[in-house]
Amino acid sequence: MPEEPSLKQKTVKGVFWNALGNFSVKGVQFVVMIVMARLLTPKDYGLLGMLTIFIAISGSFVSSGFGSALIRKQDRTNADCSTVFYFNIVAATFFYILLFFAAPYIADFYNEPQLTDLTRVISLTLIINGFNLVQESLMTAKMNFKTTAKISLITAIASGAVGLTMAFNDFGCWALVGQQISSAIFRVLLFWYYSKWRPAFVYSWKSFRELFGFGSKLLFSGLLDTTYNNIYPLIVGKLYSAATLGFYTRAENFAALPSSNVTNIIQGVSYPALCTLQNDDARLATTYRKFIRISAFVIFPMMMGLAGCAKPLVITLVGEKWSFSILLLQIICFRMMWYPIHAINLNLLLVKGRSDLFLRLEIIKKCIGVFFLVVSAPFGIEAMCVGGIFSSIFCLVVNTYYTGKIIHVGFFRQMGDMSKTIILSLAMGTLVFCISTFCPIQYLYNLIIGIIAGTLFYIGMARMLRFPELKELIELRKNKEKANK
Repeated sequence: MPEEPSLKQKTVKGVFWNALGNFSVKGVQFVVMIVMARLLTPKDYGLLGMLTIFIAISGSFVSSGFGSALIRKQDRTNADCSTVFYFNIVAATFFYILLFFAAPYIADFYNEPQLTDLTRVISLTLIINGFNLVQESLMTAKMNFKTTAKISLITAIASGAVGLTMAFNDFGCWALVGQQISSAIFRVLLFWYYSKWRPAFVYSWKSFRELFGFGSKLLFSGLLDTTYNNIYPLIVGKLYSAATLGFYTRAENFAALPSSNVTNIIQGVSYPALCTLQNDDARLATTYRKFIRISAFVIFPMMMGLAGCAKPLVITLVGEKWSFSILLLQIICFRMMWYPIHAINLNLLLVKGRSDLFLRLEIIKKCIGVFFLVVSAPFGIEAMCVGGIFSSIFCLVVNTYYTGKIIHVGFFRQMGDMSKTIILSLAMGTLVFCISTFCPIQYLYNLIIGIIAGTLFYIGMARMLRFPELKELIELRKNKEKANK
């Protein structure tokens, strides 16, 4: 059938450009972060971390799930897109004003007076980001990840330059604010430059009701997810200090480099790809399981390797002053390794148009997460991180329940698909940890040897044991080369 090669070609290209964009952007951001972490203090990062939950929640209201609704709708019109555009601008302005007047109360909550001005400035990103959601959604729907990768890379380089310049000139935490504001501005300008779409002078209540009918459930589930994901910084900042929160956010940022990259790649490519198969359950299940296996094969060793070499990595890159982040990073890696698997399971519900189940799952999972948070919080930040591991695993069981009902690929089948990868990744992580901990050499050499040994061990054992995921990755690369010819 001609449709299958077309879908495969689009998916391969999508994976390639989405991966290239994410890893190149994160690579630039990682380098910028390393330099800035040496110039700034844990408290500087902690102050910005205290505001994350307020900006993130407001951003969820601004988008309101309209981006996913536009991507899913195959017969979207210019009226649909224009309606979403104008709604985003109005919503963003409303929430900026709300945060502007709430800023003094946020500062009082944390007992950090300088948060008043920080809140009022950083909140401008809400209005700026509201101008490019439609353009970005349309490019994603067309799987035009080459252009989005280019935009993201240029933005990362330009905003990184702004942040570094301010950090070198002793702006402190304002260097982080400048980086985020400039990132939002560059991103909007580039999306308007590369996108052919422009808003028309039309607002359709019919389009709003149709898109919001789907997106509203994503809004509420997104609010739950955003609130829960940022409740740890909120509690750490309130119960401990800005410096302690800085250590936590640094550990989470290190762990997020591989985890978030793979999750973004999988979500960005799997959702539009699976949407084209939404009416063919057999092909949907086959493609879905392939995404699961390949995701685990890539992300699990990355996270276990990161946990194993955490000590030499942190000390080599950002210095001894960040040493408290090492243990937190090792624990968080075991939690965040499951994020891409969560993302694929949730994408299936969106593909099937079951945003109601998506919302129901989010409510259940957040109740589980809050339970583990309440139980672990009295025992310190390390215990909170351990509780996050148990929460992530329990939530995976919940996530896979409806997947099993809809296409008969439930928890045990998915764990069976990933079991060999899990065992091999743990073995590799243990090897890297032993090298990083017990080799009596400099941290830099420990890091280099650990990475090389772990990579050779993992790939070598995968080839020896004939992992099908390795063969599938090789085929993806060959298909990409054919697609370019």
